Amino acid sequence: MMSIHKFISKQLIPASLPGVFRFFNRPENLERLTPDFLRFNMMTPEPVPMHAGSVIDYSLRIHGIPVHWRTMIIDYDPPNGFVDFQLNGPYQLWHHQHRFRARDGGTEIEDVIHYSMPFGPVGDLMNRLLVRRDIRRIFGFRRHRISEIFKRATT
Repeated sequence: MMSIHKFISKQLIPASLPGVFRFFNRPENLERLTPDFLRFNMMTPEPVPMHAGSVIDYSLRIHGIPVHWRTMIIDYDPPNGFVDFQLNGPYQLWHHQHRFRARDGGTEIEDVIHYSMPFGPVGDLMNRLLVRRDIRRIFGFRRHRISEIFKRATT
């Protein structure tokens, strides 16, 4: 039986819901939100049209190991959010909800990720030792970068 883990990140930024959604609606912006140590590279030619059924390919390195990741947008609800689902990549399951809500004169960004590691108990051990910490680190970087991007955009 596969163990499913959950990660949630929330952030309130001083920007309009339509403006925030426009930024996240462009998959090529993902590179700006990804730490350099992952060596993220978008493989799908730009611009990438976003809609339910869009497939996006990219490569990255996880602890130095090259990984090809293919994701599909399985739900698309502008400007409230979208869901990407890993078709091919390092996880047995990766379901990432991107939610956007107008709140307190700005926009709340919420990421809800359900994921599962391959290799059963060994994968769960890797999650406890590395993966959970890596995800927190990546989203910490992402929150910082989003604050920088939208602070500039609103000043």
